Amino acid sequence: MKKILSLWGLLLFTSWLASAQNTPTINATVSGKLIDQKTREALVGASVVIKGTTNGSTSDADGKFTLRTGQKLPFTVVVSYIGYLTNEIIVNSDKVVLELAPDTKQLSEVVVVGYGTLERKDLIGSIAKIDPAESKSIQAGSFDAQLQGKVSGVQISSNTGVPGEAVNIRVRGATSINADNDPLYVVDGVFINNNSLQTIGTGGKATSPIADLNPNDIESIEVLKDAEATALYGSRGANGVILITTKRGSFEQKPKISLNASYGQAKATKLWELTTGPEHAQLVNEWWINTGKDTPSLNRTFANRPFRPVSEGGRGLPEEQQTYDRLSELFRTASLSNYDLSLSGGTKSTKYYIGGGLNSQEAIIKPITFQRASFKVNLDQKVNDNVQVGVSNTFTRTYRNQARAGDGPAGGLLQAALHTPTYLSPVNEQGVLVGRAGFDNLTLLLDNYNVNSTSLRYIGNLYADVQLLPNLKFRSSWGIDYNNYNESEYWNNLLISGSPNGLATSSISQFTTWLNEQTLTFRQKIGAKHSFGVLVGNTLQSDLLTRTYAEGRGFANNQFTQISSAATTASSQSWSKSNLASFFAKVDYNFGGKYLIDFSARADGSSRFGNNRKWGFFPSAGVAWRVKQEAFLQDVRVLSDLKLRASIGVIGNQNGIGNFASQGLWTGGSGYQSSAGIAPQQLGNADLQWERTRQLNVGVDASFLDQRLNVEFNVYNKYTTNGLLQLALPATSGFSTYWSNAAEISNKGFELGISTVNVRKGDFQWSTSFNVARNINKIEKLANPLRYGSRDLILQQEGTPLYSFWVYKELGVDPQTGNVIYDDVNKDGQITVADRQIVGSIWPKFFGGLTNNLTYKGFDVSLFFSFQYGNKIYNHNRFFGEGGGARDAARIIFAKNNQRWQKPGDITDVPRPDGINVNNYRDGGSRWLEDGSFLRLRSLNVGYSIPKTVSRKIGADQLRVYVSGTNLWLLTKYTGLDPESSASSDQNQQGIDLGTPPQPLGVQVGINITF
Repeated sequence: MKKILSLWGLLLFTSWLASAQNTPTINATVSGKLIDQKTREALVGASVVIKGTTNGSTSDADGKFTLRTGQKLPFTVVVSYIGYLTNEIIVNSDKVVLELAPDTKQLSEVVVVGYGTLERKDLIGSIAKIDPAESKSIQAGSFDAQLQGKVSGVQISSNTGVPGEAVNIRVRGATSINADNDPLYVVDGVFINNNSLQTIGTGGKATSPIADLNPNDIESIEVLKDAEATALYGSRGANGVILITTKRGSFEQKPKISLNASYGQAKATKLWELTTGPEHAQLVNEWWINTGKDTPSLNRTFANRPFRPVSEGGRGLPEEQQTYDRLSELFRTASLSNYDLSLSGGTKSTKYYIGGGLNSQEAIIKPITFQRASFKVNLDQKVNDNVQVGVSNTFTRTYRNQARAGDGPAGGLLQAALHTPTYLSPVNEQGVLVGRAGFDNLTLLLDNYNVNSTSLRYIGNLYADVQLLPNLKFRSSWGIDYNNYNESEYWNNLLISGSPNGLATSSISQFTTWLNEQTLTFRQKIGAKHSFGVLVGNTLQSDLLTRTYAEGRGFANNQFTQISSAATTASSQSWSKSNLASFFAKVDYNFGGKYLIDFSARADGSSRFGNNRKWGFFPSAGVAWRVKQEAFLQDVRVLSDLKLRASIGVIGNQNGIGNFASQGLWTGGSGYQSSAGIAPQQLGNADLQWERTRQLNVGVDASFLDQRLNVEFNVYNKYTTNGLLQLALPATSGFSTYWSNAAEISNKGFELGISTVNVRKGDFQWSTSFNVARNINKIEKLANPLRYGSRDLILQQEGTPLYSFWVYKELGVDPQTGNVIYDDVNKDGQITVADRQIVGSIWPKFFGGLTNNLTYKGFDVSLFFSFQYGNKIYNHNRFFGEGGGARDAARIIFAKNNQRWQKPGDITDVPRPDGINVNNYRDGGSRWLEDGSFLRLRSLNVGYSIPKTVSRKIGADQLRVYVSGTNLWLLTKYTGLDPESSASSDQNQQGIDLGTPPQPLGVQVGINITF
């Protein structure tokens, strides 16, 4: 904060200096007009600056300007205007007309594709490019969470408000039940690990390895979605590919220093509304009496109700109970800070980028924190005219005071705050802090919480480019992703997990990916209209995971926390490795910029599959027709560009299964009469093979009104066969499951993206981008249903979508009895498991985002909304919180229970207080299945760029100050805290909200300086 105040002071001082500057001697006066090169219309508010000076002018309402300077003619002026290409023009006379050409970067924009780059106009595949500068100010632990709503067809859910935890990303739906559905991440050509190395349980949550990357080091992000775009990644492309290109310097660029600093705070926008102590006690009494009426043998009556006068042996009357607020003790206003400093530049033969960053975020629940320190070095060197070598290096250290916020009572932070009744005192009769109702005492938990992890990570790549012939280029690269993940926890004897004498665990995981690639690229133009290219290459990759785990139980006292001090210890060690060999090729042809065609193929051999099925072949083909280039559309001026695209291909998946999934395994250490032994561990399957996804994509790209209106539309159909799945085996086999190819899944849908320049007049510009998508998911083949999640809430069943909710459908509350009415599916007069049915899924009918960018002179404003509509979320918090007093002290009570049925004739959707796991509070009831639709103001940024005439006085080329807000507004029918919450990071348990902190509202102030 002191740094920011110092910079503000410096800014005010330089503003005073600017106002005190002397008027230069006038040697020349130039008057002129600025016009659009194409339309010949005047440009209002364009900038004209004499090169090498701060002397400039701005065009008026007629496009006219005047320059008065101490320089003599001729001299060079730099002319710039939003939406136009900046131009340098030599002025020879005192009256001039200067022309600017519209910036057609929408078509000429360079996009990173598999093993190369292309101009957007030449793309056949469906590829989205994101500028990370547009979203990096969004408060999140990892850059992938910042992309929510930015890319059509890519559904991103931040499952929790804890920074650095795993984010759920689905590119055009999910293709697998048991195999991994996450996209492939490629950083500067290195395939990086995006699966959490966490082993210590935190209620179903998992950390995100992607959070190790500093968003400020990223230059561009490309998302490859269809088969044509992902085909060269073969076995890796079934779930989409996210290409990350980090920043590099430029040849012949003077050194540039950039500083970005921000500080802010965050808090929860709302908390659960709970009953007061007296209200809770009254509900317990009603529950007690009602269960006694239903079951007389329990002998529960008004006379022996729990909350009755102390003189009668009770706990006191309900109105005599106090209210204890534990939520306020747990939640806090969190601090956020981020600092990034970089140096970039280059000479004729060398270019470089060096960057360092420090990010610190407190979670809105105590005592959770996330801290990341990063260091980045990219270096490129021209050895001679034909050889260039380079290296990319990313070093990070990520520390987490880790959250146990999810399912499970022991050590659960939110569980301790929510599941302890509001009338229960945190201290016993002797004034000692104690846990109650089977949950930890919150104060003790916060004071003694000790769960943390440290991730040390290096991502590096070394390459050599050799121009063998004018049209033939060879590239070889060696990459590595190394991650050392050290985690530990200690639970002393004051906490449930540490009872009776303490528990300590430690786990060290080391994951290494080695990668070597060679490519040979040939490009040739024949005449004026024909051009083609050929790419061939191979990849060798090896993944190695080692893990050592130890735990100790029984400590002399709470001052001893090391495992070596425990009375009993246990340990384990594991090792796992996989290899992948790949060969790929691509041929593309371009006729006159009108007709584009390419063919790709990749063959992958994986050690994970059976001896009979190790190799997979993945071909694709794509065509495009730039219709605008045809003669019959050349004179249609309203149409800037029109392109039709189509592609089809097959891509594979091997992620999410064990490295030895196809092999029969034995395990050692099986003790027999105090001697070591071996035992069978896994049944092999020599025919286990690649999961394969065929994808068809048809797209249209259209641009209108000199690219002020741009539209991209895609329709796709994905069909997955040979789905990797663990099937159950009879107990008599000696094994519980084995890996097989036994499922088929389809995804089909559409994506629409629209970008517009709404206003471009003078100093004011307003642009909008909008995207919306729909994906329809269906399990086409599955022999036996599979159940997942707490209380089997998720059912995977043939003919229904993945992640469907399997519940008892509630029809309402009987006004006469106060009992819940259920849909008796089989009409047998009883409500049993046979009456459970599919009611909705986690898939939204539509999802997307809307961005508006406005600029006026030095001011800039950006508003970004994300939305989804039609999905379901199971509010398991409500199940426990609306238990009607059941289990007495073992249930929280939400204030919703104050609307309960109390007498015949009451119309309500809350039944009378009753026992647990009976009809009125049947676990799995649809009452807690809610609409998860939402519209969220994800970010609002307001900035001001100080005029260069001022900033250059302190040697700065650019100086911008800004205020950024995240999650400022939310519109939803969901009664929980956040409609994106999910208690588990398991892909088969999404959409169940339990004990999960919401995404916080955050506000930050920051400054960007470039020297």
